[in-house]
Amino acid sequence: MLFLGSGQPAHVTDLAGAITAAGIVTGLIGTDLILLMLVLAARIPWLDRTFGQDATLALHRRLGKPALYLILGHAALLTVGYSLRDGLSIWHQTLSLYSGRDMLLALAGIILLVLVVITSLVAVRRRFAYEAWHAIHLLSYIAVLVAVPHQLSAGQVLAQSTPQFFYWTFLYALAFGSIIWFRVAAPLLATDEHTIRVTDVETIGPDVFTIRLSGRALSRLGVRGGQFAIWRFWSRGTWWHAHPISFSAVPTDTSARITVRAVGAGTRRLARLRSGTRVSIEGPYGIFTDAARTAPRLSIVAAGIGITPARALLEHSGVRPGEATVILRATDRSRRFLWDEVEELIRAGDGTVSEMIGERPAEVMTWMSADAVGRGETITSALPHLLESDLFVCGPTAWTDLVVRDARAAGLPDRRIHVERFDWSARLSPVRGDRDRPRNQL
Repeated sequence: MLFLGSGQPAHVTDLAGAITAAGIVTGLIGTDLILLMLVLAARIPWLDRTFGQDATLALHRRLGKPALYLILGHAALLTVGYSLRDGLSIWHQTLSLYSGRDMLLALAGIILLVLVVITSLVAVRRRFAYEAWHAIHLLSYIAVLVAVPHQLSAGQVLAQSTPQFFYWTFLYALAFGSIIWFRVAAPLLATDEHTIRVTDVETIGPDVFTIRLSGRALSRLGVRGGQFAIWRFWSRGTWWHAHPISFSAVPTDTSARITVRAVGAGTRRLARLRSGTRVSIEGPYGIFTDAARTAPRLSIVAAGIGITPARALLEHSGVRPGEATVILRATDRSRRFLWDEVEELIRAGDGTVSEMIGERPAEVMTWMSADAVGRGETITSALPHLLESDLFVCGPTAWTDLVVRDARAAGLPDRRIHVERFDWSARLSPVRGDRDRPRNQL
């Protein structure tokens, strides 16, 4: 529409004009997609409450390659179009096209986008520590900004004070305004308002520890059980890591609690935090809450440290007597983190909780233990009210997928299956300083 409104189609009279027009259109669409990606990554609360951060970041990730291909097509088509128009070889036209400062900046922007997309590929980003990957990913902001001068000086559609120009200005303001407010300003204001500090750190299992926090007016954070926040602990060894970690209890006005499994150098440092350490917070985020419920009953399947959002969800959901059924899953008894608290919550509400402990059978693709499979257990026998329930599943990605597979096969519709995924290689949420570290440290 921008291109049509600019009057440029009337100038398409030959092959060179058609190729040039195609180059302009691909550039406009590609940049629109990039700005949309920035909005999706801005952690806007309305988007998070409506779609969830997993969904918005998944769309952000899917748009990366199409946006890059369109921008590369934009550069290639314009070079060919101008080459035909001016009667120059592709090589000489390229040298001529990128001889000015603005066009060199645009070329630098394309190179930065290529680097961002390549390092975002799962097979590539698993080779990076999170800090290195995140630093490279931030280049996408620079890539967009350095392309602005050539759009204003060389652009044939947006260089004038037209409705198209104002539309473009609005998109830039929306994208970067959202990033600045929701990723920078709002967290700074929240941190200043709530003055959160570490109270103490308690080990509750092998490489698992609880961090208790104190603060001011923490209930005003609006945390729902099952949500997470992004935490930054201001000690010498941890201040540069941002850790997305679920609340393992619903905050009171003056206290909060998170539970962490140490799986790398960054998370292990958290176990050594001192009382009084200042803490920054961004969030809360996530739709793994009772607000998603539509069915009369509640079923939960949780594995490992995935118990943390499940425990807070149960605390906040206010289930009626006999309404909740919970399966707690672990490979051995040393991994029964917070199970006593969950069992207390369930039994207080006259619900049902069962433990499933043991390795999975090697010969069967299942989320259950070998003993359960040997007894002929199924998801419907383990969760007898499944088809009358909303199912909440939290655990490692591959394990979670198996639970979801069985629930779907049993006839539970997708709208009543709610998943909290933790592996950072499966989602591009900001994850904490350890390579391949799972969110909430499963």
